[in-house]
Amino acid sequence: MPTPGPVRKLFEQTFSSTPTLLARAPGRIEVIGNHTDYNGGSVLGAAIDRSVDVAFRPRTDSAILLVSDILPEVVRIDGQVVPQEGDASWANYPLGVLVALEKRGLKRDHGFELAVTSDVPTGSGLSSSAALELSSALVLCAHFGLELKRSELAMACREAENDFVGMPCGILDQGVSAFGEKDQLVHIDCRGPDFSTVPMPPNVHFWIFNTHQKHALVESLYSTRHGECMEATAAFKSHDPQIECLADVSPDHLDRVIDQLPEDVGKRARHVVEEIDRVRQASEFFSSGDLDGAGRLLFGSHESSRLLFENSTVELDDLIERLKDQPGVYGARLTGGGFGGAVMAMTDGSFTMEQALEICRQYELRFGEKADTLHVRTADGAALL
Repeated sequence: MPTPGPVRKLFEQTFSSTPTLLARAPGRIEVIGNHTDYNGGSVLGAAIDRSVDVAFRPRTDSAILLVSDILPEVVRIDGQVVPQEGDASWANYPLGVLVALEKRGLKRDHGFELAVTSDVPTGSGLSSSAALELSSALVLCAHFGLELKRSELAMACREAENDFVGMPCGILDQGVSAFGEKDQLVHIDCRGPDFSTVPMPPNVHFWIFNTHQKHALVESLYSTRHGECMEATAAFKSHDPQIECLADVSPDHLDRVIDQLPEDVGKRARHVVEEIDRVRQASEFFSSGDLDGAGRLLFGSHESSRLLFENSTVELDDLIERLKDQPGVYGARLTGGGFGGAVMAMTDGSFTMEQALEICRQYELRFGEKADTLHVRTADGAALL
């Protein structure tokens, strides 16, 4: 990761003073576990060597001043902390964290200044928002003397995004940014949530291929998939009252009941139940160093997303097919919510930027649109500097 120089420089240029606290939190990739989180399942993610950095200094008055390297106009809050609109809406992430921490006992009797810089590309599915939340939370807790367990910190940041920002994300983004470690994956049992790490061989590389494509109806499609999963859960619960979510459904139970569901609802249920099992298998493969086995599960995850959950696109499928033929590639899959966005590939160290750029060139020749590529490695989670 880069040094905190850029955020310190932005702070000093904007506020003509020196920050008292610095913090950094990484972006993340979803390695496997597509749409399992809100179904009570498990997911594997990795913190990456791209981060959001913040610099902080208290004020003697009650004002809150925030500045970002993306939109350098200062956002100023006097009085009640309420959601911002327009160009200032980026500030809702640290402001939402402040509100969530105050609910947990943070006592604020003065304002502060906060500067933010990032080398996590926005719109790439790497969750720069969660990284901003975690880094903001660390400096706020440190200055105002609020001690929280790391799991509670992640939950507070998720609450900020859900309730203050208005984005219904699961715990994956904040959990991975909080608990990440170099050469480790973060395993999250989303029902707890419970966080643990899974060892991974040190020679693993990850590549993101971002199409910048977003389905015009992505929000409604995501909502539809969520509703179909809830409908499937209700159907299984009618057969077994102990079932609370699709993570409670065994493969045998799935086969017994699935024919009684509407076709689309049954397909969504099968994807989730089988994806949860793929996460379990992947954890075992990574722990034992079987990257070929883990890679096959990544390709299997994408195929399930394509055929059963139907949240892939022709463009994402094209990238997957090209990656299948490349030497050095263990596996690849769409990452994030789907309906556009990005593909993640897991490779060994022999896979080169030249290969990645050639894939992007072939993609542009077919679709007339550019895809970007980004090479990342695993990294440690959020920390004060």
